[in-house]
Amino acid sequence: MPRPITAEASILGLRSNSLLKGIPVSALEEFARLCRWRRFPAGQQVISREAADQDVYLIVSGKVRVTAFSAAGRQVTYRNIAGGDWFGDFAAIDGLSRSADVVALDDTLLAAMSPVVFRRLLHEHPAVCDRMLQRLVTSLRELTERVFDFSTLGVQNRVHAELLRLARQAGIKGNAARIDPAPKHSDIAGQVSTYREQVTRELSAMARQGLVERAGRALVIPDVARLEKIVAEVRRSA
Repeated sequence: MPRPITAEASILGLRSNSLLKGIPVSALEEFARLCRWRRFPAGQQVISREAADQDVYLIVSGKVRVTAFSAAGRQVTYRNIAGGDWFGDFAAIDGLSRSADVVALDDTLLAAMSPVVFRRLLHEHPAVCDRMLQRLVTSLRELTERVFDFSTLGVQNRVHAELLRLARQAGIKGNAARIDPAPKHSDIAGQVSTYREQVTRELSAMARQGLVERAGRALVIPDVARLEKIVAEVRRSA
C-alpha cells in the first residue's frame, strides 16, 4: 500500500523540481497544500491525448514518456521526462485538450497543480515565469529541428542525429558519451519516425564504422566530435 505523503516530503519534493527552484519556503508550503499528490505504477497512463483535463504535473520521482499513436497503431515518441521536471503546461496555458499521451515508465510520484494555481505561480514568481518561457522556446527550437530532419534527412541520418541528441543528454566526457541503459531500438524508431528493424540495421552499420560500441547494458559513443561532424555536414547539404 503506498505510503501517505507527509508535509515535509511534499515540500522537499517541490523544492527539488527545476520549475520551482529558488522560490521561498513559505511559498513552497502553500503550493504543496494546493497540489494533489498522485502515484502511478510503471506502464500506467497519466494523460490521454485529446483529454480535457488541464493540470500541470511536477515529477517528484520516477520517469514518464510523452508519446502518441496513429490510428494504425504507429507510435511517435516525443521525449522522456525524469524526476525534477514537469509536463502538462501547454493545456494549462491555452485551455485546449491534451496534445499527447503520457505514460509512466517507472513507478512515478507526481504533484498535480490546477491551471489556476499554475498561472498564479507564474504571475507571482518572475523566476518561474522565466523558466516557463525558456521551456517554450526550447520546445519550439526542438520541434523546428525535428521537422527539418524529418523533411530533409534519410533514416540513417535521423538515427545519427537522435544518437547525438541522446549523447548530449547523457553527458560528454573526453569526447565520449555513455548512454546507460542503451535505448531500445523501438524507442529510437518512435523518435525518428521509422521501424525498429531499420534502426537495428543502422545501428549495426554504425558499429561497423566505429561510431557506436556496446558496453554491457550501455551504448557508448566513442568519438562524439566525429558524430557531430557527420550530422552537421548532412544538415548543411540537405
